[in-house]
Amino acid sequence: MIVLGIDPGIAIVGYGIIEYKSNSFKVLDYGTIQTKAKIPYPERLEHLYKELDKLISSYDIDSISIEELFFNKNVKTAIEVAHARGVLVLCGQLNKKKIYEYTPLQVKQGVSGYGKADKKQVQEMVRLLLGLKSVPKPDDAADALAVAICHCHSAKHRELFRA
Repeated sequence: MIVLGIDPGIAIVGYGIIEYKSNSFKVLDYGTIQTKAKIPYPERLEHLYKELDKLISSYDIDSISIEELFFNKNVKTAIEVAHARGVLVLCGQLNKKKIYEYTPLQVKQGVSGYGKADKKQVQEMVRLLLGLKSVPKPDDAADALAVAICHCHSAKHRELFRA
């Protein structure tokens, strides 16, 4: 199973693409899609869409996992990120990919086994589970890989319950 994990944002979107087979992970790609604050907002959304579309077209992705938004004290920022997240979900939908959404608590639980793990604990578990020499950088990419790992663990449990 090949999973694209997404950590949504407007300035920086983290992505991580992993293959999960026989209880082991293989990192295929990770990084960020970035937009500049100086360009008009609709162009930023278009850029996110086009770059994600290229990623989806480059890999034989089975499913997309995206983190749900948590409440942000800055309402303007929360709305902008929500719009960007909508564009990312739409891109996956138009590419006919299955889309799964996970809360930050579910991601922490799915990666570290503890829903209140701090960021460093989650990042270290990402490094260990993926067999990497160092924690993926930037943080947005590590977060996206965590979302993908969470999905793989969740998908595994769904398959076990079907049997």
